[in-house]
Amino acid sequence: MGPTTEGTPDGRLVGALADGDDQAVEAALRPKDLGEFIGQERVREQLDLVLRAARQRGGTADHVLLSGAPGLGKTTLSMIIAAEMGAPIRITSGPAIQHAGDLAAILSSLTEGEVLFLDEIHRMSRPAEEMLYMAMEDFRVDVIVGKGPGATAIPLELPPFTLVGATTRAGLLPPPLRDRFGFTGHMEFYEPAELERVIHRSARLLDVEVEPEGAAEIAGRSRGTPRIANRLLRRVRDYAQVKADGVITREVAATALGVYEVDGRGLDRLDRAVLGALLKLFGGGPVGLSTLAVAVGEERETVEEVAEPFLVREGLLARTPRGRVATPAAWAHLGLTPPERAGGGAGQQGLFGV
Repeated sequence: MGPTTEGTPDGRLVGALADGDDQAVEAALRPKDLGEFIGQERVREQLDLVLRAARQRGGTADHVLLSGAPGLGKTTLSMIIAAEMGAPIRITSGPAIQHAGDLAAILSSLTEGEVLFLDEIHRMSRPAEEMLYMAMEDFRVDVIVGKGPGATAIPLELPPFTLVGATTRAGLLPPPLRDRFGFTGHMEFYEPAELERVIHRSARLLDVEVEPEGAAEIAGRSRGTPRIANRLLRRVRDYAQVKADGVITREVAATALGVYEVDGRGLDRLDRAVLGALLKLFGGGPVGLSTLAVAVGEERETVEEVAEPFLVREGLLARTPRGRVATPAAWAHLGLTPPERAGGGAGQQGLFGV
């Protein structure tokens, strides 16, 4: 049994969600301005123009919506926006705002020019969302006092502020809310070369010596996500400190990540279990999600939401109307030989055995 990864929210070393340890380390590693921020070239260039123009006008920046997978730098960019504008930042999240009154309390305490970062904005309650429309557009909210026929709406003027919304599921945002953002940036997954730069920068801040080949080995297993790259770097650092001379070489990185069951493409135990069951038990599919989940001893939601997105993105698994199907790349990755007629329903007989 490999080392535990219980510190991550989803129990995985390669999980993209941040736990308390990640948040503490990220605070120390986080770049302070756009010049330090690595990757996301297009979003960075566009955002730089937005912020410079706002500073020249002497006003607040337009509201900003950042979308993309967890761990790509949305929170970091929100802090950079505040720093570039010389403004304080208030951080909250959609799930924390369950009532319009919760949002009204936050908005009424903002100061002029302040940046409000609203993470997981798609999970905000509908009443709060409707209040946010007016706040973003007119810098005003109506506070309802009383109930029933005697209820009164009291208008409350707000100082100009900048809302930075972050979401992993931009499609869940209603059009009226999306349209009120002056700038929308989509965060892409990182290329290995960009992750190598992230790892070298983090290694300097952590006072860790890492060779270029060692950084490349970690970057190749980081799923295109800086948060995962920094987490793997810390685990490899621990291994290098205890088992080697403290220097992260390619061999040290590969051996360390092998101990933590992260393979050369970034797949962990759960990913390989899903692929292994699909290939060995069901001949490559197609197979239903519930059946596949039972075969690996996991909940249906765990397989669908935790394992499958990366496997699909890597081209190892396909979702079809008939069920999950392994690709030729999946057979090659696990070193297995596909049966005859493999690919797109490999080796499966029809309903009546034809």
